[in-house]
Amino acid sequence: MGDNSSWVGGEVKQIDDRMISVQLLVMMFLCINFLLILTFFKKKSFYTIARYILFAVTLLSDSFLLLTSNTLYLLAHFNVTIQVWLCINITMVVLLYSMVTPVTLTAMTLERYVAICMPLRHAELCSQRIHVHCILIIHGLSSLPCIAFFSSFFALASLSLYKQHRICSPQMYILHRWQDHIWSTVQQFYFLIMVIIIAFCYVQIMKVAKTASADNKKSTWKGLRTVILHGFQLLLCLIQLWIPFIESYVFEINFSLFINVRFFNYVMFYLTPRCLSPLIYGLRDDNFFHALKKYAFLDVYKRNILQETQ
Repeated sequence: MGDNSSWVGGEVKQIDDRMISVQLLVMMFLCINFLLILTFFKKKSFYTIARYILFAVTLLSDSFLLLTSNTLYLLAHFNVTIQVWLCINITMVVLLYSMVTPVTLTAMTLERYVAICMPLRHAELCSQRIHVHCILIIHGLSSLPCIAFFSSFFALASLSLYKQHRICSPQMYILHRWQDHIWSTVQQFYFLIMVIIIAFCYVQIMKVAKTASADNKKSTWKGLRTVILHGFQLLLCLIQLWIPFIESYVFEINFSLFINVRFFNYVMFYLTPRCLSPLIYGLRDDNFFHALKKYAFLDVYKRNILQETQ
């Protein structure tokens, strides 16, 4: 018994250290996202540019996902149980916005394809009127896997289950093995469609890059690098969709290994893709980076000056 207690105590301390590091990372990414969102809303010219609007959608989606997934992480870490109906609401947000980001990234890749390969039609296809429709379509497509996932649960779950207190996790909604198959089929379908779109856009932009004139070659290759970064970010987001299945399998093998895998998955496939969005458009994009320096950092500087004078 003494050996088990010391082992458990050492494991808890290790988890606490990881939990603190995760909270620091989450707070850092949320602060960065807040600055970028603030910059977007400060400069009205960004409201009419498709890639910046989609970028803002990604930032908001990432922020919602970080807040809700971190809430679930903390609840699971401290073994806090909540009523199932409340867990459903939190999990719905997590599943929805875990899909919004990859779908938006795919839309951003298509926007780069239109801008580079069909420049004469870019203004028409990416007009301000279409932006609203595009955002609605993104959320509509992203909600379909969530609807498929919860429809089977609502059909099978008894009314008494909603009032029970449990540790909130996506695994608790899997009441039968065939629900896994439905979720897996939907994810694989989305994965296949997104990969085809990314690959198609990459090949087409590559063709344009090879034949572009000297003046256009620089912007074309920059667009190609953006598509590559989107592809890598999308890959991490899509792997994230498989996390519940991986963790369920590992949990049955070894609980200690499950704790390590869960921490790695959360950092690698939840936090890492969220730090790439600010890099792709927040720092690499000259217009947005200059606006970030002008509005965000200048406002902070002015606020500090005013506090010192008072």
